[in-house]
Amino acid sequence: MIGENTYIDKTAILSETANIGKGCKVWHFSHIRDNAVLGDNCIIGDFVYIDCNVKIGSKVKIQNSVLIYHGVEIADSVFVGPGVVFTNDKYPRAINTKGELAGDSDWEVSKTEVCYGASIGANSTILPGVIIGKYALIGSGSVVTKDVPEYTLVVGNPAVVVKRVCKCGKAQNKLNKCPVCVNGSAE
Repeated sequence: MIGENTYIDKTAILSETANIGKGCKVWHFSHIRDNAVLGDNCIIGDFVYIDCNVKIGSKVKIQNSVLIYHGVEIADSVFVGPGVVFTNDKYPRAINTKGELAGDSDWEVSKTEVCYGASIGANSTILPGVIIGKYALIGSGSVVTKDVPEYTLVVGNPAVVVKRVCKCGKAQNKLNKCPVCVNGSAE
């Protein structure tokens, strides 16, 4: 199902069972698989892959060349930078223990959650089974191996907490106040 006022580029591939909300834009060469759900007013950049059963909220911006595998749920108002990869199996193998090509029943998919208002920087890798908290900020190129608390900036490989951030994304001072915006502090 495709909502009203939605733009789907002619090069995009959409499963007949994908559910695309109203006002979305799906750009060049993106692929949205079976039973994937996108909320309203999402922007899906070029060359994005959204796997089966992925759930994406409303007002989500996913930049070019992002890979989102099944087991991932993205809440409303999330930003996903270019080249981000979400993985879904902690111990992937091409073959099973019998030496046969691995099938669906051989994968151990872990749920990954990205909470409201979070932002993930370019070329970051998100390992399976983590929760990225509300308004968290993932620095570009980071490898997220464990849960990220809400209102924090994490960077590195593996990603570690560097500081607290405001809803606007700027660093808070020692009093947990934002020196930049009117939000003042994290809730």
